[in-house]
Formats: sequence, C-alpha cells, structure tokens
Amino acid sequence: MFTTKNYCSFFKPDRQFHIKAMLFFVLGCAFAYAQDKANIIWIVCEDISPYVGSYGDATVHTPNIDALAQEGVRYTRVYTTAGVCAPSRSSIITGMNQISIGTPHMRTKNNPKLMPEGVPGYSAVLPEEVRAFPEYLRKVGYYTSNNAKEDYQFEEPVTVWDESSVGATYQNREPGQPFFSVFNLAISHESQIISPPDSLYHDPNEMVLPLYYENTEQMRHDKAALYTRVEQMDSDMGEVVAQLKRDGVYDDSYVIFYSDHGGNLPWMKREILERGTHIPFIVKYPKGKFAGTVNNDLISSIDFAPSMLSIAGADIPEYLQGNAFLGPSSSSEKNNYVFAARDRMANHYDRVRSVSDGTFRYVYNFHPELPKYQDLAYRSQMPSMKEILSMKDAGQIKNPYLLDWFEAPKPQEELYYTSKDPDEVHNLAEEPAYQKKKAELKEVLFQWLKDVGDVAEVPEKEMVLEDWWKGKGEPPITERAKVKKEKDGVSLSNSMKGASIGYRIFDGEVKDTTLVRPIKTWDFFYLMPQNGKTTVEVPKPWKVYTGGTVPLKKGQTIQVNSQRIGYRPSELIYQFN
Repeated sequence: MFTTKNYCSFFKPDRQFHIKAMLFFVLGCAFAYAQDKANIIWIVCEDISPYVGSYGDATVHTPNIDALAQEGVRYTRVYTTAGVCAPSRSSIITGMNQISIGTPHMRTKNNPKLMPEGVPGYSAVLPEEVRAFPEYLRKVGYYTSNNAKEDYQFEEPVTVWDESSVGATYQNREPGQPFFSVFNLAISHESQIISPPDSLYHDPNEMVLPLYYENTEQMRHDKAALYTRVEQMDSDMGEVVAQLKRDGVYDDSYVIFYSDHGGNLPWMKREILERGTHIPFIVKYPKGKFAGTVNNDLISSIDFAPSMLSIAGADIPEYLQGNAFLGPSSSSEKNNYVFAARDRMANHYDRVRSVSDGTFRYVYNFHPELPKYQDLAYRSQMPSMKEILSMKDAGQIKNPYLLDWFEAPKPQEELYYTSKDPDEVHNLAEEPAYQKKKAELKEVLFQWLKDVGDVAEVPEKEMVLEDWWKGKGEPPITERAKVKKEKDGVSLSNSMKGASIGYRIFDGEVKDTTLVRPIKTWDFFYLMPQNGKTTVEVPKPWKVYTGGTVPLKKGQTIQVNSQRIGYRPSELIYQFN
C-alpha cells in the first residue's frame, strides 16, 4: 500500500532539485511522520446491555449509535469481566482480570457504612509489573485525556493521564500530537433509574419484560425509563461525534463506543450472566474502513488494552492477559471462552465465577449457602426493586424465575444454553444431555482460575492489612526517585519495582501548578446543573519519564513524582544550576 509514510522513505530526490524544494519535502515528511499514529476516541456509556437499534432492538431509538455502526464495525459478542462498574473498569484500564490483580470487590473506596466491618477504604496494590495502559500510550507520544469517570479501584499515578477531569479533551494537546481521549456518558447509569426521567419516551404498557420479572405496571415503567435514558444517552453520544467532526478529527480516528458492563435494572447489573456482561461495542475505523460490517468474534474487555497499544504501534507487554483484536499487532489467536467474576458488593460478600463459549454459560457458586440475591441499600432505592421486595415480603411473587433469586441455598453449579435461553432462567446443570458440556466448561473455568490466580481466596481484610500494608495500618510510600545531574539536564531512576516516574519543569521555583479549564462534559457533573460551575481547576500535566536526559536550563526546577499503584506517591524537587 502506497501511503504518505512510505512515500517519504521511498522517494529519492535527484541532485538537480532546488534546495527549497528539498526543504519543503523534508518538512513534509516530518509532518507526515508526526501524523502517522491514529487517534483513538472512546465514547463509554454506563450500565446497558445491547439495547440499541443496530443490535436488533426494535423498540429503542438510537440514531446516533446506529449511524456509527453503519460507518464502522458492529461487534456482537463482546463481554466484560464483571457486571458492575469498578471491577469492570479496573480490568479495562489494566488489561488484566480483576481477580488476578486485587480489584474484584465493589468497591475499594466507599462510604464506611457500605464497607464490611474492619475493612478500610483502600487503593488496590497491583502486581509490580502492571500499569494502566494509557501510560504506555503516553510513552510513544500520545496525549491522553479522560472525561471524567475513573473508578479503577486504585488511585492512578500522574503518569496515566495528561488530564482527567470534566474539562479534559484532546483539544488541549500539542498541534499534530496523536491522542487517546475518553468521554464518559453518565445518563444511562442505574442512578438515573433510581431518579427516573420526568417524562418517558415510551408507553410502559408496550414494554416487553424479561422472563425473570413479574409483569407489573412499575416494572414496565422502569423498563420504559431505561429505554428513555438509553435514547438520551444516544443524544449525548451524537453531541460528542458532532464535536469530533467540527474539530476535523472524526474521519482519521478510531471512534469506539461501548458500555462499561450490562444491565441497570434489578437482577441485571452486578450479575455475571448475559444481562450483566454482554455489551454493545462498535468501532469506526479511520477513513471508514470496514464500514457497515459485523464481527462475531468472542471478545473480552481485557482485550481492549492490548488492542489500543496495537493501534498506537506501542509494545504490548507480555504480562497482559488479553489479546489484541485491532491494529497491526492483532493476534491470530481467537478467544474460545470469556470469563467473569462477582465478589463483594457493598458490604455483602459472595464469590461467583462464570465462563461462556458464546453459546453456553457455566456458573460456579463458591457459596451455595447464600441466595443469589444480595440486600444492597443502593439498589433498594429503585422503584421496581422496592416493589419486588414488597411483593416478596407479602408472598405475592408468583413467577418461579423471580423467586429463584431469593432461594437459599442456591445451586453450586449453573449451566445455561444462552443462545436459546438469553434470559438464563433454565438451569441445565443436572440435565443428563448436557453433562459433557458442563464438564468441558467447568474444566476450562478452573484451569483459568489456576492460570490467572484468584485473590478472593484470601479474605479481603487480610489481603489489604497484612499482604499489602504489612500490618502498618496504611499503604506503603513509594521510594523517592534519584536525580543524576547530566551535562544539559538530569536523568531519573527509581529502584522500586513497579514505580512510575512523572515530572514537571518550572522556570525558577515550583509554582502555578494548576490550570483552569472550561467545563464540557457528559458525565455525572452535567446531571447536576445546580452547581453552577463553568470552569474547573486541574493539575498542570506531568510528563512521563521514558529514560535518558531530561533537558534543563540553568535556574529551572524539576518536580519529580514516583508512584507504584496502591502505594502513596513520593515527590522531590531539584533545581538545575
């Protein structure tokens, strides 16, 4: 393929060319090189299964998402590793299963009333080799911005994002700099059903409910509220795309839309079934490549990180547990299975693991003595959840599938023919005709647990206070970086494994460490217009140290930040004279 990049290396100028033409050519090649890396935009919504027109839902109206699908690739079998925000987002940002890195519990920093007794709020201490993948993008020249939800189960080092705030945008990058920008859309979140829309876009009486609900007016109302929020989210998504087009970055970028997990109604969110982990996922390629096509590969959300690194031309670390399915380093190896895990929710423990081959799902319950249902204060605020609990207490639930949610003990093993039973209400685990499939999936699941490791085998309190904090009651402090003076600057080092190094340079003393950005967001901030703020104060970005000499002039000061994820950061200030 004859591209601008290989044109610059292919063309050999003749000696007769005028020197000005030569200069113009060289500068042109340099510019083409600067533009060589593709931009990547994530548009991430909250809490929806594929309730999207282009995924076959004839009730909901999603013209903007459907337009993206027409211009891109619609992936039909993409699954998250958890059915709830923080564990899922931790696996997405690291490319690692949350059970293998210490982030399986929902969530690690919470209201003390919602934490188990004796378990403090904490930032998970990740294995020393693990990083949040945007740091790798920054090392190869990308500007990274996140607007605005993080919820990674750990406090990310300053090396991850150039900016993460309700004012963060690719517009703040240097001219010609490639970028990775995330825009979070909050309006489809569970909280926006707990606080339902003032008016519904759909008649509740026209709602078709899953088999595991009682067909009540309130349940139909909440389903209509879900569809209303999805359509409002689609409008927000359209605004993001319109901004990309106005800025001239849409055509040449990867634009990726997905949900952070499935569900948002009772017994959807938090579950590691189809309804909690199956998500919409659409990729618009640069220049409309593959427009209007469908991909049926089985993909896990841990595959997102290596795929972004592949697009960027960055090295893909060997420790990553996913496979790249986008970019030049895409793996020829396809997933045969995808896995998911469910652990503590708020202050209620359980431990459930599942595996799907895209047709069948096997679930193993480590605590069959507990019901599937967990009494979560947050979820109980939802009107339909209140009704379900009221009907249960009054003995009015007649639907056997809904009653199963509350049964204790629950079966240790579950097997669902998901392609025929998408609501997963018919447990085939004891059916003789499916014993071979059950045995296959059980063996695969337990081999996976052995391969990746499962931190939930250790009580959470012990993991945090003893394994990570070594009985000292607080997280360790990252070792301070060392500064070595060089001829024209300094070099930096840190002997602590897992420590990332960031730095900022100031003329003279360290001051003016923040910037003021205009607020432009579709995240939770914009759902609270009563705050009245139009600007936000954010930290001045840190650069990622990648080795070598950091150029400094006499009198300049370098501020150096070191942090291993889960440890407290350390800083030092050094003036170059």
